[in-house]
Amino acid sequence: MERYDLVYRLYDEYDTKTLREYQEFVDVFPAIDSRAALEHWQEANTVLEERKDEIRGDFAAGETFADIAARATREQAFTALDLGAKYDRAVNVLVLDVDETLRSAGGTDNEIPRDTLHMLTEFHEAGVPIVICTGQTLENVKGFAIQGLGSEIVHSGDLSIVYEAGTGVFTPGHGANTKQLLYEDLDEAIRAVFDDIRSRVLPEAPTDLRRGCHLQGNEFNVTMKPNYETGTSQARAVIDEALVYLIDLLADAVGSTLNLGTAAGRAKDDDDGTNGARTIDNNTVSEWTRAFYADQDPEIRAVLESESAYPDLDAKEVPSELTDPLERIDVAYYEADAAEIGSLELNKVVGVERALDVLGLEDPFTLVMGDSKSDLRVMEWVDENDAGIAAAPEHSSQDTLDHVLGTDDLVFDQGKSVDVLRTVYALNLLARLE
Repeated sequence: MERYDLVYRLYDEYDTKTLREYQEFVDVFPAIDSRAALEHWQEANTVLEERKDEIRGDFAAGETFADIAARATREQAFTALDLGAKYDRAVNVLVLDVDETLRSAGGTDNEIPRDTLHMLTEFHEAGVPIVICTGQTLENVKGFAIQGLGSEIVHSGDLSIVYEAGTGVFTPGHGANTKQLLYEDLDEAIRAVFDDIRSRVLPEAPTDLRRGCHLQGNEFNVTMKPNYETGTSQARAVIDEALVYLIDLLADAVGSTLNLGTAAGRAKDDDDGTNGARTIDNNTVSEWTRAFYADQDPEIRAVLESESAYPDLDAKEVPSELTDPLERIDVAYYEADAAEIGSLELNKVVGVERALDVLGLEDPFTLVMGDSKSDLRVMEWVDENDAGIAAAPEHSSQDTLDHVLGTDDLVFDQGKSVDVLRTVYALNLLARLE
């Protein structure tokens, strides 16, 4: 019998909704030092196994179908079938963003839900490595990973952390390859730009900005975060101001460190002791830098316009002396959340590639889950290399949503990443069938 027919029969003939409720209760029931609570859990587990036994005895691949029915809804199971028919492969690694993907400030009180954490442990037990891929610092990620998944999983050798959006990779249990500082591979001039920015970003900030923001404790990237609740009008206002400030600070650092001119754009002669610092079309380096990044990102342009900081310049005429370094440096804007400077040579794709190499995955077929432009780069890389599928929450950036809708339509509700994990779990179960 065709798999589609078997799945139709499974969901038509069995009360899978109640089965899933029992499974979820058994999976995520909190550890309580109570005899009555333990007896309640044991009773539920007994009923769960009885209901699974009915399916086990009624299908040739009964264990597989019982597990699918206990984990996935009808819609998720049929989506899994469609993915299996399209790709004819099981997912063999998870690449997961954290903020606004696994957890959501608006949907999960900024905690990774217990049902999501449990599904991740199920994938781990099934031998599927996990790559946590985030813009956060390593220490933050290690902390909640150990708290949520447990030290045994984090240090199992099958979990890797790509942190600061790809500036470093941490894969416990791999000896000399455990921690890799990818930013050390950048050339000295670019690292000098970042060192200059980091040393000045807070000391030279205007007073109101210095009081309204803090510097995230990154190893390499320079990220300004609001001292207000993410998403509020106060956070939005201070991050918009921080974005303009960071772009101008970057311009000054590039101009002085790479000897392109001065932030004021003053002409310099080759024989005046400045080693030939250049005038850039009689415009300030700052204005050209604003024009460059406004042309790169419509969100950045909108902020510059709203802050009366958008220059009257044609971005196509930015001098090559300036575009060459700027094309290697990323300015990222996350509305009411963060303004960041990073390296385009160190992005999540570079970090994921390194993580997969350390994990020994030579032929990955990946589930990539994320919401931002940095996650989109990983999704596009996976798509271009026929190396997996992509999923995103409904509130993702528009470009990310467009990509996901245009591939496999794996869009999930805010705070419900578990829905896609269950779909992929069912895909992997079905892939085991002959």
